[in-house]
Amino acid sequence: MHLKRKAWLIVLLLILVIRIFSNFPEAVERYYSTGLYPLISGLQRILFGWIPFSIGDILYALTAIVLLVRLIKFLKTVFRKQATRLYWRNSLLWLVFTALMVYCFFNLVWGLNYNRIGVAQQLELKMDRYTTEELAAVMSALAVKLDSLAPRAATNRAELGKKRNLFKGALQAYNSCSKDFSFLTYKNPSVKPSLFSYLGDYMGYTGYYNPFSGEAQVNTTVPVFVQPFTACHEIGHQLGYAKENEANFAGYLSARSSADQRFRYSVYFDMFLYGIGELTYRDSTVSAGLRKKLPAQVKKDVAELRKFYKAYENPIEPYIRQLYAQYLRANQQPSGMKSYNEVMAFLVAYYKKYGAESL
Repeated sequence: MHLKRKAWLIVLLLILVIRIFSNFPEAVERYYSTGLYPLISGLQRILFGWIPFSIGDILYALTAIVLLVRLIKFLKTVFRKQATRLYWRNSLLWLVFTALMVYCFFNLVWGLNYNRIGVAQQLELKMDRYTTEELAAVMSALAVKLDSLAPRAATNRAELGKKRNLFKGALQAYNSCSKDFSFLTYKNPSVKPSLFSYLGDYMGYTGYYNPFSGEAQVNTTVPVFVQPFTACHEIGHQLGYAKENEANFAGYLSARSSADQRFRYSVYFDMFLYGIGELTYRDSTVSAGLRKKLPAQVKKDVAELRKFYKAYENPIEPYIRQLYAQYLRANQQPSGMKSYNEVMAFLVAYYKKYGAESL
């Protein structure tokens, strides 16, 4: 009993420290995100990066099995009317303690990055509200990039379907990017195909980061032209950019630095899709003009992507998206799923500081 009380006390004290510490973004940035976290993440990648399959996915699967077995045992006990008041109490305490332990571990190995100052400060970007004209200028610049890359975009796409080439390309993109942005230096890679890729098609995700194993996961069953940016986005999470808009921007900075035109096409394709919806809402005439001028290859890829998502539509996916949106809101991203699109604020700020050619 004494050990149990001590365990509860330690966990509750850890949570208190985490909650207090997370209220000081400057301290999180200095002591955790650019201090302790790189050591944690580096160790995770050294331990698991060399293994060709996802340790984190196996961990998730085993956890799901354990929880399912415990749930079945719990329901059997309840339905057989063997659940005493003490049994209910102990079951509830176990559930709460487990949840608190996961919360502590999650924050210590990665989650505190949600509270950092982040890439805007590192690049000294002014994250002001932007005008429709500024957004339109950025979208026009992205359209120009797509126009120049589209004629060669479909070349050797099958090679990207080979996971080794995809992940090697993402590493090379970050190596190139780090020459200009040292904070995006990436060593000891740990990027892997998700073991749940087909499940991901139905759940609506193209990739995810596993903070417990430090592995970046890519859904390798989605159209191949979006996979390069997905890989770079997940590495962004791996480097400590927890918020989706920041991981998107880290992925953008890296993929556009790639010598591989397929990576550059992938990132400009994604950025264009993130911004065109907002531009349509603000100025549908300008948006329609940009859409009309898109190269045939881009229009073909947009149609293919829509067809892919349409094929996997199901009644459960909207609820999963809502659940994930709540998770994002609980972690400093009040816009929920729209947090991904907020990468446009970074692109506009970057454009205002360095000009259209810099994009």
